[in-house]
Amino acid sequence: MNPELEKVNALAAHLGDRRIGVLTRLAGDRNLFAFDQEYADDPKRPTLSLAYKSQSGGLVTAVRAVTSRLPPFFSNLLPEGHLRDYLAKKAGVKPQREFFLMAVLGNDLPGAVTMRPLDSAHEHTKQDEHHDAETTEERNVLHFSLAGVQLKFSAVMEAAGGLTIPAHGVGGNWIVKLPSARFSCVPENEYVMLELARAIGIQVPAIRLVSVASIAGLPRDAARMEGQALVVQRFDRAPAGRRIHMEDFAQVFGLFPDDKYGERSYANIAAVLWAETGDTGTYEFVRRLVFSVLIGNGDMHLKNWSLLYPDGRTPALSPAYDFVSTVPYIPDDQLGLSFGGSRSLNEITVDQVRRFVETARLPMHPVWVIVRETVERTAEAWKKLEHKDLLAKATRDLVGKQIMTVAAATK
Repeated sequence: MNPELEKVNALAAHLGDRRIGVLTRLAGDRNLFAFDQEYADDPKRPTLSLAYKSQSGGLVTAVRAVTSRLPPFFSNLLPEGHLRDYLAKKAGVKPQREFFLMAVLGNDLPGAVTMRPLDSAHEHTKQDEHHDAETTEERNVLHFSLAGVQLKFSAVMEAAGGLTIPAHGVGGNWIVKLPSARFSCVPENEYVMLELARAIGIQVPAIRLVSVASIAGLPRDAARMEGQALVVQRFDRAPAGRRIHMEDFAQVFGLFPDDKYGERSYANIAAVLWAETGDTGTYEFVRRLVFSVLIGNGDMHLKNWSLLYPDGRTPALSPAYDFVSTVPYIPDDQLGLSFGGSRSLNEITVDQVRRFVETARLPMHPVWVIVRETVERTAEAWKKLEHKDLLAKATRDLVGKQIMTVAAATK
Protein backbone atom coordinates (compact mmCIF):
# COMPACT_ATOMS: atom_id res chain seq x y z
CA MET A 1 0.00 0.00 0.00
CA ASN A 2 1.06 3.58 -0.63
CA PRO A 3 2.81 4.73 2.60
CA GLU A 4 1.00 8.08 2.39
CA LEU A 5 -2.34 6.27 2.28
CA GLU A 6 -1.50 4.36 5.46
CA LYS A 7 -1.15 7.66 7.28
CA VAL A 8 -4.77 8.65 6.59
CA ASN A 9 -6.89 8.00 9.68
CA ALA A 10 -9.87 10.31 9.14
CA LEU A 11 -11.94 11.47 6.18
CA ALA A 12 -14.07 14.61 6.29
CA ALA A 13 -17.51 14.02 4.76
CA HIS A 14 -18.86 16.93 2.73
CA LEU A 15 -22.36 17.25 1.33
CA GLY A 16 -21.95 19.82 -1.40
CA ASP A 17 -19.81 22.59 0.06
CA ARG A 18 -20.72 21.78 3.65
CA ARG A 19 -18.82 19.51 6.01
CA ILE A 20 -21.29 17.23 7.80
CA GLY A 21 -19.18 14.70 9.67
CA VAL A 22 -16.03 12.62 9.95
CA LEU A 23 -15.29 9.02 9.04
CA THR A 24 -12.57 7.71 11.37
CA ARG A 25 -10.39 4.61 11.08
CA LEU A 26 -10.03 2.98 14.49
CA ALA A 27 -7.84 0.23 15.87
CA GLY A 28 -8.73 -3.27 14.73
CA ASP A 29 -9.54 -2.07 11.18
CA ARG A 30 -12.85 -0.63 12.39
CA ASN A 31 -14.51 2.42 10.85
CA LEU A 32 -16.82 4.91 12.56
CA PHE A 33 -18.86 7.77 11.09
CA ALA A 34 -20.13 10.60 13.30
CA PHE A 35 -22.03 13.74 12.31
CA ASP A 36 -20.63 17.15 13.17
CA GLN A 37 -22.64 18.71 15.99
CA GLU A 38 -23.27 21.86 13.95
CA TYR A 39 -24.88 19.79 11.21
CA ALA A 40 -26.92 17.74 13.70
CA ASP A 41 -28.24 20.89 15.41
CA ASP A 42 -29.28 22.61 12.18
CA PRO A 43 -33.04 22.18 11.53
CA LYS A 44 -32.49 23.22 7.89
CA ARG A 45 -29.60 20.80 7.30
CA PRO A 46 -29.35 19.12 3.86
CA THR A 47 -30.40 15.47 3.81
CA LEU A 48 -27.66 12.86 3.67
CA SER A 49 -29.91 9.79 3.72
CA LEU A 50 -33.36 8.69 4.82
CA ALA A 51 -31.51 5.92 6.68
CA TYR A 52 -30.51 8.61 9.19
CA LYS A 53 -34.05 9.95 9.56
CA SER A 54 -35.73 9.11 12.87
CA GLN A 55 -39.43 8.27 13.22
CA SER A 56 -40.02 11.77 14.55
CA GLY A 57 -38.28 13.31 11.54
CA GLY A 58 -35.05 14.14 13.38
CA LEU A 59 -31.52 12.91 12.76
CA VAL A 60 -30.30 9.53 13.95
CA THR A 61 -26.91 10.25 15.49
CA ALA A 62 -26.18 6.95 17.22
CA VAL A 63 -22.82 5.63 16.03
CA ARG A 64 -21.55 2.08 15.61
CA ALA A 65 -18.15 0.97 14.32
CA VAL A 66 -18.01 -1.39 11.35
CA THR A 67 -15.12 -3.81 10.82
CA SER A 68 -13.22 -3.56 7.50
CA ARG A 69 -16.20 -2.13 5.66
CA LEU A 70 -17.69 1.34 5.90
CA PRO A 71 -21.18 2.04 7.28
CA PRO A 72 -23.74 0.96 4.63
CA PHE A 73 -24.49 4.43 3.24
CA PHE A 74 -20.81 5.03 2.48
CA SER A 75 -20.10 1.47 1.38
CA ASN A 76 -22.73 1.89 -1.34
CA LEU A 77 -20.87 4.89 -2.76
CA LEU A 78 -17.94 2.70 -3.82
CA PRO A 79 -17.77 0.69 -7.06
CA GLU A 80 -18.81 -2.95 -6.98
CA GLY A 81 -17.54 -6.14 -8.52
CA HIS A 82 -14.58 -6.32 -10.84
CA LEU A 83 -14.03 -2.56 -10.95
CA ARG A 84 -13.72 -2.49 -7.16
CA ASP A 85 -11.25 -5.38 -7.23
CA TYR A 86 -9.19 -3.67 -9.89
CA LEU A 87 -9.12 -0.31 -8.13
CA ALA A 88 -8.24 -1.98 -4.82
CA LYS A 89 -5.31 -3.72 -6.51
CA LYS A 90 -4.17 -0.38 -7.95
CA ALA A 91 -4.32 1.15 -4.46
CA GLY A 92 -2.52 -1.84 -2.94
CA VAL A 93 -5.35 -2.71 -0.54
CA LYS A 94 -7.85 -5.52 -0.12
CA PRO A 95 -11.26 -4.79 -1.71
CA GLN A 96 -12.91 -5.28 1.69
CA ARG A 97 -10.80 -2.51 3.29
CA GLU A 98 -13.18 0.16 2.19
CA PHE A 99 -11.71 3.05 4.18
CA PHE A 100 -8.64 3.17 1.96
CA LEU A 101 -10.71 2.80 -1.21
CA MET A 102 -12.76 5.77 -0.04
CA ALA A 103 -9.59 7.74 0.64
CA VAL A 104 -8.57 7.17 -3.00
CA LEU A 105 -11.97 7.61 -4.69
CA GLY A 106 -13.73 10.03 -2.33
CA ASN A 107 -13.74 13.00 -4.67
CA ASP A 108 -15.53 11.19 -7.51
CA LEU A 109 -18.59 9.60 -5.89
CA PRO A 110 -22.27 9.40 -6.85
CA GLY A 111 -24.39 12.32 -5.67
CA ALA A 112 -23.07 15.33 -3.77
CA VAL A 113 -20.94 13.54 -1.16
CA THR A 114 -17.17 13.96 -1.19
CA MET A 115 -14.74 12.36 1.26
CA ARG A 116 -11.34 13.95 1.77
CA PRO A 117 -8.47 13.38 4.20
CA LEU A 118 -9.20 15.51 7.22
CA ASP A 119 -6.06 17.61 7.01
CA SER A 120 -6.80 18.57 3.39
CA ALA A 121 -10.59 18.84 3.50
CA HIS A 122 -10.60 22.44 2.27
CA GLU A 123 -7.94 22.08 -0.41
CA HIS A 124 -8.52 21.73 -4.14
CA THR A 125 -7.87 18.22 -5.35
CA LYS A 126 -5.80 17.21 -8.34
CA GLN A 127 -8.99 16.14 -10.06
CA ASP A 128 -10.53 19.58 -9.53
CA GLU A 129 -7.40 21.13 -11.01
CA HIS A 130 -7.63 18.81 -13.99
CA HIS A 131 -11.20 19.85 -14.70
CA ASP A 132 -10.31 23.51 -14.32
CA ALA A 133 -7.53 23.14 -16.85
CA GLU A 134 -9.54 21.09 -19.31
CA THR A 135 -9.30 22.34 -22.87
CA THR A 136 -12.12 22.72 -25.35
CA GLU A 137 -10.75 19.75 -27.27
CA GLU A 138 -10.81 17.57 -24.14
CA ARG A 139 -14.40 18.57 -23.36
CA ASN A 140 -15.41 17.15 -26.74
CA VAL A 141 -13.98 13.72 -25.94
CA LEU A 142 -15.23 11.21 -23.40
CA HIS A 143 -12.60 10.59 -20.72
CA PHE A 144 -12.74 7.82 -18.16
CA SER A 145 -12.77 9.84 -14.94
CA LEU A 146 -12.64 7.58 -11.88
CA ALA A 147 -9.64 8.84 -9.87
CA GLY A 148 -7.57 9.13 -13.04
CA VAL A 149 -7.18 5.35 -13.26
CA GLN A 150 -6.22 3.85 -16.61
CA LEU A 151 -8.08 0.57 -17.01
CA LYS A 152 -6.33 -2.53 -18.27
CA PHE A 153 -7.97 -4.62 -20.96
CA SER A 154 -8.35 -7.52 -18.51
CA ALA A 155 -10.46 -5.32 -16.23
CA VAL A 156 -12.84 -4.69 -19.10
CA MET A 157 -13.04 -8.23 -20.45
CA GLU A 158 -13.31 -10.08 -17.14
CA ALA A 159 -16.49 -8.23 -16.17
CA ALA A 160 -19.14 -10.70 -17.36
CA GLY A 161 -21.97 -8.19 -17.35
CA GLY A 162 -20.03 -5.35 -18.93
CA LEU A 163 -18.16 -2.69 -16.97
CA THR A 164 -19.83 0.56 -15.90
CA ILE A 165 -17.52 3.56 -15.53
CA PRO A 166 -17.90 7.31 -15.05
CA ALA A 167 -16.63 9.66 -17.75
CA HIS A 168 -16.54 13.36 -18.48
CA GLY A 169 -16.49 15.37 -21.70
CA VAL A 170 -18.83 15.98 -24.67
CA GLY A 171 -20.60 18.71 -22.75
CA GLY A 172 -21.20 17.04 -19.41
CA ASN A 173 -20.76 14.11 -17.05
CA TRP A 174 -21.71 10.63 -18.15
CA ILE A 175 -21.90 6.99 -17.16
CA VAL A 176 -20.44 4.67 -19.78
CA LYS A 177 -21.55 1.03 -20.00
CA LEU A 178 -19.09 -1.09 -21.94
CA PRO A 179 -20.08 -4.18 -23.92
CA SER A 180 -20.30 -7.50 -22.12
CA ALA A 181 -17.83 -10.28 -22.90
CA ARG A 182 -20.53 -12.80 -22.00
CA PHE A 183 -23.79 -11.42 -23.42
CA SER A 184 -24.24 -9.88 -26.84
CA CYS A 185 -25.40 -6.32 -27.50
CA VAL A 186 -26.22 -5.36 -23.91
CA PRO A 187 -25.63 -1.63 -24.58
CA GLU A 188 -27.98 -1.73 -27.57
CA ASN A 189 -30.52 -3.65 -25.49
CA GLU A 190 -30.51 -1.02 -22.74
CA TYR A 191 -30.62 1.82 -25.25
CA VAL A 192 -33.74 0.38 -26.87
CA MET A 193 -35.44 -0.33 -23.52
CA LEU A 194 -34.77 3.23 -22.32
CA GLU A 195 -36.15 4.67 -25.54
CA LEU A 196 -39.23 2.46 -25.16
CA ALA A 197 -39.64 3.80 -21.63
CA ARG A 198 -39.31 7.34 -22.94
CA ALA A 199 -42.00 6.60 -25.53
CA ILE A 200 -44.56 5.79 -22.82
CA GLY A 201 -43.75 8.89 -20.78
CA ILE A 202 -41.20 7.57 -18.28
CA GLN A 203 -38.47 10.11 -17.51
CA VAL A 204 -35.09 8.86 -18.68
CA PRO A 205 -31.80 10.76 -19.05
CA ALA A 206 -30.10 11.64 -22.33
CA ILE A 207 -28.47 8.55 -23.86
CA ARG A 208 -26.39 7.67 -26.88
CA LEU A 209 -24.47 4.78 -28.37
CA VAL A 210 -20.77 5.39 -29.12
CA SER A 211 -17.89 3.26 -30.31
CA VAL A 212 -15.67 1.95 -27.55
CA ALA A 213 -12.62 3.27 -29.40
CA SER A 214 -13.87 6.86 -28.98
CA ILE A 215 -13.55 6.76 -25.17
CA ALA A 216 -10.23 8.16 -23.94
CA GLY A 217 -8.44 6.44 -21.07
CA LEU A 218 -9.41 2.90 -22.04
CA PRO A 219 -6.75 0.38 -23.15
CA ARG A 220 -5.95 0.43 -26.86
CA ASP A 221 -6.88 -3.18 -27.40
CA ALA A 222 -10.34 -2.53 -25.94
CA ALA A 223 -11.17 -1.45 -29.48
CA ARG A 224 -11.25 -5.16 -30.29
CA MET A 225 -14.49 -5.43 -28.35
CA GLU A 226 -17.49 -5.87 -30.62
CA GLY A 227 -20.54 -3.64 -30.43
CA GLN A 228 -20.89 -0.20 -28.91
CA ALA A 229 -20.94 1.39 -25.48
CA LEU A 230 -23.99 3.03 -23.96
CA VAL A 231 -23.46 6.56 -22.67
CA VAL A 232 -25.99 7.85 -20.10
CA GLN A 233 -25.99 11.45 -18.90
CA ARG A 234 -25.53 11.66 -15.14
CA PHE A 235 -28.58 13.12 -13.44
CA ASP A 236 -26.58 13.70 -10.25
CA ARG A 237 -24.59 16.42 -12.04
CA ALA A 238 -26.06 19.76 -13.13
CA PRO A 239 -24.99 21.27 -16.49
CA ALA A 240 -22.53 23.61 -14.78
CA GLY A 241 -20.99 20.71 -12.87
CA ARG A 242 -22.86 21.27 -9.59
CA ARG A 243 -23.39 18.02 -7.75
CA ILE A 244 -26.95 16.97 -7.00
CA HIS A 245 -27.31 14.67 -4.04
CA MET A 246 -28.81 11.22 -4.54
CA GLU A 247 -29.07 7.88 -2.80
CA ASP A 248 -30.19 4.45 -3.90
CA PHE A 249 -32.59 2.27 -1.94
CA ALA A 250 -29.87 0.06 -0.50
CA GLN A 251 -28.69 3.26 1.19
CA VAL A 252 -32.25 4.22 2.17
CA PHE A 253 -32.69 0.86 3.93
CA GLY A 254 -29.21 0.88 5.48
CA LEU A 255 -28.14 -2.29 3.66
CA PHE A 256 -24.76 -3.22 2.24
CA PRO A 257 -24.46 -3.60 -1.57
CA ASP A 258 -24.30 -7.39 -1.17
CA ASP A 259 -27.87 -7.30 0.17
CA LYS A 260 -29.41 -5.47 -2.81
CA TYR A 261 -31.41 -8.59 -3.72
CA GLY A 262 -34.02 -10.13 -1.47
CA GLU A 263 -33.70 -8.16 1.76
CA ARG A 264 -36.63 -5.88 0.86
CA SER A 265 -39.55 -5.97 -1.57
CA TYR A 266 -40.92 -3.52 -4.12
CA ALA A 267 -43.72 -2.80 -1.67
CA ASN A 268 -41.10 -1.60 0.84
CA ILE A 269 -39.78 0.85 -1.77
CA ALA A 270 -43.32 2.00 -2.57
CA ALA A 271 -44.06 2.59 1.12
CA VAL A 272 -41.03 4.88 1.45
CA LEU A 273 -42.00 6.77 -1.70
CA TRP A 274 -45.59 7.16 -0.47
CA ALA A 275 -44.37 8.68 2.79
CA GLU A 276 -41.68 10.89 1.25
CA THR A 277 -42.93 11.85 -2.23
CA GLY A 278 -46.69 11.23 -2.10
CA ASP A 279 -48.60 9.87 -5.07
CA THR A 280 -46.31 11.54 -7.66
CA GLY A 281 -43.23 9.46 -6.93
CA THR A 282 -45.16 6.36 -5.88
CA TYR A 283 -47.32 6.06 -8.97
CA GLU A 284 -44.33 6.72 -11.23
CA PHE A 285 -42.51 3.92 -9.41
CA VAL A 286 -45.45 1.59 -10.07
CA ARG A 287 -45.36 2.54 -13.76
CA ARG A 288 -41.66 1.69 -13.97
CA LEU A 289 -42.11 -1.54 -12.05
CA VAL A 290 -44.84 -2.71 -14.42
CA PHE A 291 -42.66 -1.69 -17.37
CA SER A 292 -39.79 -3.77 -15.96
CA VAL A 293 -42.01 -6.86 -15.86
CA LEU A 294 -43.23 -6.18 -19.40
CA ILE A 295 -39.74 -6.04 -20.88
CA GLY A 296 -38.50 -8.96 -18.78
CA ASN A 297 -36.01 -7.06 -16.65
CA GLY A 298 -34.91 -9.35 -13.84
CA ASP A 299 -32.21 -7.06 -12.46
CA MET A 300 -34.18 -4.23 -10.79
CA HIS A 301 -32.60 -4.61 -7.37
CA LEU A 302 -32.40 -1.97 -4.62
CA LYS A 303 -29.49 -0.11 -6.20
CA ASN A 304 -31.40 0.36 -9.44
CA TRP A 305 -33.94 2.67 -7.78
CA SER A 306 -32.77 6.05 -6.47
CA LEU A 307 -33.88 9.29 -4.89
CA LEU A 308 -32.63 12.72 -5.94
CA TYR A 309 -32.48 15.77 -3.68
CA PRO A 310 -32.68 18.72 -6.12
CA ASP A 311 -33.09 21.27 -3.29
CA GLY A 312 -30.75 19.37 -0.97
CA ARG A 313 -33.52 18.37 1.44
CA THR A 314 -36.61 16.97 -0.28
CA PRO A 315 -36.43 13.58 -2.02
CA ALA A 316 -37.86 12.86 -5.45
CA LEU A 317 -37.73 9.71 -7.55
CA SER A 318 -34.75 9.95 -9.89
CA PRO A 319 -34.99 9.46 -13.66
CA ALA A 320 -35.15 5.81 -14.69
CA TYR A 321 -31.99 3.83 -15.41
CA ASP A 322 -30.73 0.26 -15.89
CA PHE A 323 -33.67 -0.91 -17.98
CA VAL A 324 -32.38 -4.07 -19.68
CA SER A 325 -34.41 -6.98 -20.99
CA THR A 326 -32.63 -9.88 -19.31
CA VAL A 327 -34.87 -12.69 -20.62
CA PRO A 328 -32.99 -12.97 -23.96
CA TYR A 329 -29.88 -13.89 -21.92
CA ILE A 330 -31.51 -15.74 -19.00
CA PRO A 331 -34.76 -17.30 -20.28
CA ASP A 332 -36.00 -18.35 -16.83
CA ASP A 333 -35.01 -15.10 -15.11
CA GLN A 334 -37.06 -13.71 -12.25
CA LEU A 335 -37.60 -10.27 -10.73
CA GLY A 336 -34.81 -8.97 -8.53
CA LEU A 337 -37.24 -8.35 -5.64
CA SER A 338 -40.67 -9.63 -4.67
CA PHE A 339 -43.69 -7.93 -6.27
CA GLY A 340 -46.83 -8.78 -4.33
CA GLY A 341 -45.38 -12.10 -3.20
CA SER A 342 -44.29 -13.05 -6.73
CA ARG A 343 -41.05 -12.82 -8.68
CA SER A 344 -42.61 -13.99 -11.93
CA LEU A 345 -41.87 -12.15 -15.16
CA ASN A 346 -44.77 -13.87 -16.92
CA GLU A 347 -47.76 -11.97 -15.55
CA ILE A 348 -49.16 -9.29 -13.28
CA THR A 349 -52.35 -10.45 -11.58
CA VAL A 350 -55.02 -8.59 -9.64
CA ASP A 351 -54.30 -10.64 -6.52
CA GLN A 352 -50.59 -9.90 -6.82
CA VAL A 353 -51.21 -6.16 -7.09
CA ARG A 354 -53.65 -6.32 -4.18
CA ARG A 355 -50.99 -7.93 -1.97
CA PHE A 356 -48.50 -5.30 -3.12
CA VAL A 357 -50.76 -2.33 -2.28
CA GLU A 358 -51.82 -3.83 1.06
CA THR A 359 -48.19 -4.22 2.14
CA ALA A 360 -47.29 -0.70 0.96
CA ARG A 361 -50.61 0.72 2.25
CA LEU A 362 -51.58 2.21 -1.11
CA PRO A 363 -55.04 2.61 -2.65
CA MET A 364 -55.87 -0.27 -5.00
CA HIS A 365 -57.89 1.46 -7.71
CA PRO A 366 -55.36 4.05 -8.96
CA VAL A 367 -52.55 1.48 -8.85
CA TRP A 368 -54.50 -1.02 -10.93
CA VAL A 369 -55.38 1.74 -13.41
CA ILE A 370 -51.65 2.48 -13.79
CA VAL A 371 -50.94 -1.22 -14.31
CA ARG A 372 -53.46 -1.48 -17.13
CA GLU A 373 -52.45 1.81 -18.75
CA THR A 374 -48.76 0.92 -18.67
CA VAL A 375 -49.40 -2.48 -20.23
CA GLU A 376 -51.46 -0.98 -23.04
CA ARG A 377 -49.07 1.90 -23.74
CA THR A 378 -45.99 -0.32 -23.74
CA ALA A 379 -47.52 -2.87 -26.10
CA GLU A 380 -48.58 -0.12 -28.51
CA ALA A 381 -45.27 1.78 -28.26
CA TRP A 382 -43.27 -1.38 -28.95
CA LYS A 383 -45.06 -1.87 -32.26
CA LYS A 384 -44.10 1.64 -33.39
CA LEU A 385 -40.60 1.89 -31.88
CA GLU A 386 -38.05 2.37 -34.65
CA HIS A 387 -35.14 1.92 -32.24
CA LYS A 388 -35.93 -1.78 -31.84
CA ASP A 389 -34.25 -2.40 -35.20
CA LEU A 390 -30.94 -1.96 -33.36
CA LEU A 391 -31.55 -5.37 -31.78
CA ALA A 392 -30.82 -8.68 -33.45
CA LYS A 393 -33.98 -10.29 -34.76
CA ALA A 394 -33.87 -13.11 -32.20
CA THR A 395 -33.60 -10.61 -29.32
CA ARG A 396 -36.27 -8.37 -30.84
CA ASP A 397 -38.65 -11.31 -31.17
CA LEU A 398 -38.05 -12.43 -27.58
CA VAL A 399 -38.69 -8.94 -26.19
CA GLY A 400 -41.86 -8.61 -28.27
CA LYS A 401 -43.04 -12.03 -27.09
CA GLN A 402 -42.32 -11.05 -23.47
CA ILE A 403 -44.41 -7.87 -23.75
CA MET A 404 -47.32 -9.65 -25.42
CA THR A 405 -47.23 -12.55 -22.91
CA VAL A 406 -47.48 -10.25 -19.91
CA ALA A 407 -50.07 -8.05 -21.62
CA ALA A 408 -52.28 -11.06 -22.36
CA ALA A 409 -51.97 -12.38 -18.80
CA THR A 410 -52.84 -8.99 -17.27
CA LYS A 411 -56.18 -8.55 -19.01
